[in-house]
Amino acid sequence: MAVGLKISRVIENQIDEFLDLVSESGLIFKKAVDNYLKESNDDFQSRLDRVIDYERKADELRTGVEKELYIRTLIPENRGDVLAILENTDNVIDTMKHTLQLFDIEKPDIPSKFDVLFNEVTDVSIQSVEWLVRSVRAFFKDIKSVNDHIHKVGFYEQETDDIAVKLKSMIFADKDLDLSRKIHLRYFAAGIESISDCAESVTDRLAIYTIKRMI
Repeated sequence: MAVGLKISRVIENQIDEFLDLVSESGLIFKKAVDNYLKESNDDFQSRLDRVIDYERKADELRTGVEKELYIRTLIPENRGDVLAILENTDNVIDTMKHTLQLFDIEKPDIPSKFDVLFNEVTDVSIQSVEWLVRSVRAFFKDIKSVNDHIHKVGFYEQETDDIAVKLKSMIFADKDLDLSRKIHLRYFAAGIESISDCAESVTDRLAIYTIKRMI
């Protein structure tokens, strides 16, 4: 039988707020990439600023939860699992922020012929983030459904890989681009792809923590 986590209402609320920030950052990231492709620079900058702000707030919440976990009563092995889950999930929002910042700094010149696939790989990669958030929520509230959500993360991570391969193949097959520009575009496709990789990495660990709680 699964053992319930002994966390206070304060910690529960902080975790919910933290996960809201991760989820909303994913939605903003998706819009920001579309803004960049459409050369809507002001909208892109606004959304980049919001992701940076959300990442900062998520860090503060995670730190707050860590302090609360050491103050409140929580059995040590579960406390370590909770801390690891939050730290690894925080890496996902960090990756989204870092990727958008690189778009802003390096300003890749993306031909419009690649817009559809760039948007598609972004959309599917962010789907993996959304299912990651659901997986983590379930860990605290509905342990029996965690594996169903984790399965979705794996599905969307594989879909992201498939689309990214297609996009990178199209980039390198384009005879109008020189090699340096192809490599630059490939780098940004891989950056978006890495978000789903990061999400799957979190759920790989989450699956182990879930087994521990179900014993």
